[in-house]
Amino acid sequence: MYDFVVVGVGPPGARFARRVAEDGYDVLVLEKGRIGEPLACSGHVSTDIWQFTGSGAREELFQNEIYGARFHVGGPRSDAYPFYKQAVASNVIDRVGLDRHLAELAREAGADVREDHTVTEVTEHHDRVTVVANGPDGVVEFEAKMVAGCDGPRSRVRDELGLPQPDEFLHGVLAFSEEDDHQDFVDVHLTPPTFFAWRIPRGEAGVEYGLAAPPGVHVTKHFEDLIDGYEVDVSHRCSGAIPIGPPDRVTSQRAFLIGDAAAQTKPFTGGGILYGMTSADHAAREIDPDRPTTLAAYERAWRDDLAREQQLGHWIRRAYSLPEPIQRLGLGTLSGEIGVHMDRPTSLLSLEHLKAVLPGR
Repeated sequence: MYDFVVVGVGPPGARFARRVAEDGYDVLVLEKGRIGEPLACSGHVSTDIWQFTGSGAREELFQNEIYGARFHVGGPRSDAYPFYKQAVASNVIDRVGLDRHLAELAREAGADVREDHTVTEVTEHHDRVTVVANGPDGVVEFEAKMVAGCDGPRSRVRDELGLPQPDEFLHGVLAFSEEDDHQDFVDVHLTPPTFFAWRIPRGEAGVEYGLAAPPGVHVTKHFEDLIDGYEVDVSHRCSGAIPIGPPDRVTSQRAFLIGDAAAQTKPFTGGGILYGMTSADHAAREIDPDRPTTLAAYERAWRDDLAREQQLGHWIRRAYSLPEPIQRLGLGTLSGEIGVHMDRPTSLLSLEHLKAVLPGR
């Protein structure tokens, strides 16, 4: 009988496993394949990422520093509207390496992390949860006091227990080119219907190109237009679902969701690494496996922390679909130095942002 079975070893699952293992709980962590594979997430993150990693992580994972973004209402050759900070705004990192680093931290804390275990059944009982998985040696069954569903946008835990779905799923596509690029700006294109595309320089690791849009949009065609506009050859293509809008409930009797499984993502970018790990910390602080009623405290804690950010993020996303003349007017008026934190839209109202923008207005 484990205290927790954690399904999924992305950043939220690894972070939660590490935290509760450090607290002395008996934790089993199951990953359906190899940790970090296949890649389905951008490596562009805020500098807050280093608060969640171990010693030496920056030297191991760092690829590039970013000071700002050039926004385009059109393709690569269209006018650019730069937004920037005087200090480093974000980092580009080895995304696969991040997953492996965080999983190793969970192991070092005492969690039993197992790869190649595909969970097929999750059943709640009044006093425990049973988890069935296909492993390298066949079908295995585990028992735990609670189960954490950290298994991504198409969560098996969520579906097995009948928890509600996120509000929507976007279709995201990533690909990479091999040219060295040490630019300190990313490029953001507002041309895809209702979302956006991006270009992220990764230093000696190449360049990341990506695009996301809702179902029904010809994502592949828009992505081909993007890379044709940049006149590059790309490889290592990958795609996946991006959950937007958390459901009203991410907990059941003895189970809870963290990360993409709970749609703990930024509505205006689809990114969820920091939101997921922040929510994992809330879960580790609030949930006692011997007291199922503490699941309600987790629901309150992560929503109190992220709800305003997600609500404002939805309003920012709506601006992506405004008519082009309005987009150009808004970008032209607002571009320049900013003091906004990329993970916290509420920082638009911060003193740091006001100090950055007022002198030039």
